[in-house]
Amino acid sequence: MRGSIFNIPNIITFCRIIVTPVLFILLLHSPGKIMSFCAAVIFVLASITDFLDGYLARRMNQVTSLGKFLDPLADKLLVGVALIMMIPLGRVPPWVVALIVGREILVTSLRVVAIREGMTIEATRMAKNKTAFQIVAVVGLLIHYEYKLGWGFLRFSVDFHIIGLIMLYIALFITIWTGADYFYKFFRKISKL
Repeated sequence: MRGSIFNIPNIITFCRIIVTPVLFILLLHSPGKIMSFCAAVIFVLASITDFLDGYLARRMNQVTSLGKFLDPLADKLLVGVALIMMIPLGRVPPWVVALIVGREILVTSLRVVAIREGMTIEATRMAKNKTAFQIVAVVGLLIHYEYKLGWGFLRFSVDFHIIGLIMLYIALFITIWTGADYFYKFFRKISKL
């Protein structure tokens, strides 16, 4: 039993959870350009582990109930903390964060109820896209500042805050859509029992 819980994929997931307080600390006091960039790099590295742990769990045949529980929880913690910490920095609208975090809490609660009813609610392709859009949005909003890229006459500016906001609104739409879809499918299954 011990070997099945403390496997490489689950350890990677634990590391992603441990990174969340680091991100919290980096965003605690109005971070400048360097600290914002560092927070974005840490967030990207942690997000990469999201794909890595799932891939390794399947590849090594080490998919566990603990891993199935912790993996989405780690994602929600990482994205949620990043978004919440950017509210006082003025980087994200509070109502958007409230809708995204509220949806995540509702869907997680729905999954618990579904398990008690003997049902499983699998993540859809669209829900996985939602996570990808949220990650890209958070990275842009963490970087926040405008950067001049290129060289010579090919120099141009990239406003990461604007890019992050655009991606955030796309993520919000997908987040609400997939949340409604989960509830629709759940109640349809319940009505057939």
